Amino acid sequence: MATAILKNGCKINHKEEDAKKFAQRRRKLEIQIERLREQLETRIPKGRDLTSAKWLETLVVATHNIPTNEAEAKSWQDSLLRQSSKVPFPVAYETNEDMTWFKNQFGRICVKFNGLSEHSFQVYCDSRQLHWFQRFLEDQQIKKNSKNQHSSSLFTLRSGRIAWQEEEGKSDPWNVNRLTLYCSVDTRLWTTEGTNQVREEKAEKIAKIIINTKAKGKLNEEQQAHIKRQNSTLDTINNPFPRPTKLLYKGQSHILVGISLGLEKPATLTVVNGTTGQVITYRSIRQLLGDNYKLLNRQRQQKHFLSHQRQIAQTLAAPNQFRESELGEYIDRLLAKEIIAIAQTYSAGSIVLPKLDNMREQVQSEVQAKAEQKSDLIEVQQKYAKQYRVNIHQWSYGRLMANIHSSAAKAGIVIEELKQPIRGSPQEKAKELAIAAYHSRKIN
Repeated sequence: MATAILKNGCKINHKEEDAKKFAQRRRKLEIQIERLREQLETRIPKGRDLTSAKWLETLVVATHNIPTNEAEAKSWQDSLLRQSSKVPFPVAYETNEDMTWFKNQFGRICVKFNGLSEHSFQVYCDSRQLHWFQRFLEDQQIKKNSKNQHSSSLFTLRSGRIAWQEEEGKSDPWNVNRLTLYCSVDTRLWTTEGTNQVREEKAEKIAKIIINTKAKGKLNEEQQAHIKRQNSTLDTINNPFPRPTKLLYKGQSHILVGISLGLEKPATLTVVNGTTGQVITYRSIRQLLGDNYKLLNRQRQQKHFLSHQRQIAQTLAAPNQFRESELGEYIDRLLAKEIIAIAQTYSAGSIVLPKLDNMREQVQSEVQAKAEQKSDLIEVQQKYAKQYRVNIHQWSYGRLMANIHSSAAKAGIVIEELKQPIRGSPQEKAKELAIAAYHSRKIN
């Protein structure tokens, strides 16, 4: 009985167990474990082959030697067909004071980076991003003019990253490729109300540090200096930056929006009353996209076309790194916008998203487990799995979640994350996810 309860998620199942379904679930997890083990074994840090030296070395080896097994032959093929990036890795600046903002003699916003202070970079962007860079400049100027009486921990900018974006051309790489700046911001720090939220959180955290340090008893000089620095930080945090005002979104904590992810249906939404467990409304992927659902079919056609192109390239032993269009990202933004709109319509207190830990592995394992149920022959399994992947839309779950996180942060809606249930329809998974999030609050 104990084993049966554990197998069914700590719930007693009064129905007779389907041995075939249980065997499929078990095999799915075994495949997932095998794939994770292989990934861990090969997860070694590797640099970019900017000079194609590794590619030439592999070519020489493959020309004068015979592979000892299929795995070695595949590794040679992957190395020869892979197109290495011709640009260096990005440089991350984890603190907002690693970047210095100013205006040049032409009135353009410029930035300098810590470690590259002899170089200054002009910011080129469209009107949608300009107000962010103006805010970065204003924050630093206010802090400087007040002689550091304001805290950089309340800067709207949190961190940055510079990276080369590859472009096509025949000139020198530094002339062909484009340098891009990626900025991470805290949208709460755009308004007075959001800044007060952040300030209270940081003040509470600092107060706990001071109390815990003093509780140790007799303090040495280093600990006393640490308390002095924390008190100084507390003073500057309580001196907020001037911000525009905007009413904060206030949802009902017992109303939750659950989102489930799946193979055949990339995203399914449900609005749940956590107190009663009743479902208020459902939304399928077709309903979420509405008239734009046709874009989903267009992207599927693009994926099929790229898959065919890759197959041709593999047959000709040619590079097959085909890039997809930005249509998928546009669809993700449409979905995120509609999900936020529904949450606001029903005054939801939070949106519950599945944890993406090994999500792709779960999908791959499910496909392979289905293939093994069809036949014992490996060739038949591979053919079935390949056709299944072609017919079933494989979504970029991480990209969709990132868009939802970003849109929710702008709207002031809380995001919760839990592990998605394994069994049930997409609607049932979304409902169980939301209810589990509501009950987990009481436990925590």
